Amino acid sequence: MTALLEPGRNRDAEAAARPARLGAAGPRVAVLISCLNEEASVPRVIAAFRASLPDAAIYVYDNNARDRTAEVARAAGARVRVQGKGHVLRRMFADVEADVFVLVDGDDTYDAAAAPAMVRLLVEGRLDMVTAVRVDSGPGAFRRGHRLGNALLSGMVRWVFGNRVSDVLSGYRAFSHRFVKSFPALAGGFETETELTVHALELCMPIGELRTRYRGRAAGSTSKLRTWADGLRILRAILKLVKEERPMRFFAACCALLLGAGLGAGLPIVPDYLRTGLVPRLPTAVLATGLVLAAMLALACGLILDSVAHGRKEMKRLAYLSKS
Repeated sequence: MTALLEPGRNRDAEAAARPARLGAAGPRVAVLISCLNEEASVPRVIAAFRASLPDAAIYVYDNNARDRTAEVARAAGARVRVQGKGHVLRRMFADVEADVFVLVDGDDTYDAAAAPAMVRLLVEGRLDMVTAVRVDSGPGAFRRGHRLGNALLSGMVRWVFGNRVSDVLSGYRAFSHRFVKSFPALAGGFETETELTVHALELCMPIGELRTRYRGRAAGSTSKLRTWADGLRILRAILKLVKEERPMRFFAACCALLLGAGLGAGLPIVPDYLRTGLVPRLPTAVLATGLVLAAMLALACGLILDSVAHGRKEMKRLAYLSKS
C-alpha cells in the first residue's frame, strides 16, 4: 500500500497548527458500515475490521434490507441501526461520536487490512479525509463499464473542483471528527461519495489517498448498483453541485450555449435587413432575440448566485472551523 499525497498537502498551515486528537490510548475510532441485503458478506466485514482495528466501535446501518442483514450483523457483535443510505450517512454522522470515522460498504469488496494505515495517515498527517483508491486485485472487481464510468465522473469532478482526488466514487474512507460534524449530508444513494469529495475540495481541507486492494463480491452477494441509472444519478448530482458551488461557471456555460444559438439563428437575417430594411423571417428573428435575452438572463443569474455561493461557502467554513 502506498500513500498518495499531493505535494505539500499535509503541510497545510492550518492543519499543521491543529494538534492530532490523540488520547492516552490513541484516537477513538468508529467503523461505519452501510448495508443493503448483505447477509452473506457483512459478518466477514465485521470480523475483518475487528481484526484490523480491535479497539474500534463497529456500527452497521441497515438500509431497510429484506434479508437477515441486521440479525447476522448483531450476532457478529456490531451495533445495528436501520435506515436508508443517504439518510444513513446523516444518522451515522449525527449520532456516532469518535475521533476518527472509517466509512465502508458492507459488501466485502474493500480491504479491511488497509484501515490501520488509513487511520495512521489521517492522524499523523492531521488530515480531514483519506480516500482508499481502489486497485483491481482480480477479475470481477469492476463490472463492465464501471471503470470507464468512474474515470469519466472522477475526471469531471477534478476538472471543476480541483485535481486532488483520484477515485471520487470510492466508498471506503477515513474522516476526522471535524469533517464529519461539519458535513451537511444532503445527498442520498450513490451520490453521497461525490458530495463527500466536493465538500472536502470546496473547503480546501487537507486530504490524502491510499491505494488499497479492491476485489469482486463473494458468492451469495449481489451488487445493488444499476450501471446506467445510478451513473446518470451521479452525473446529475455532479451537475447540481457545479450549479450550487460554481454557479458562475455553470450559468456562463448556459449563457454561451444560448448566445451561440441566438447568433446562429439571427445572423443570417442581418444581411437581408441591411440590404432591404425588412425582416423577411420574423419568427426566426423573434426566436433569435429571445435566445440572446435568455443568455443575458443566465449571465445575470450566474453573477447573483456566485455571490450567494460565496456566502454559503463562508458559512460552511465557519461551521468547519467551529469543530475541534
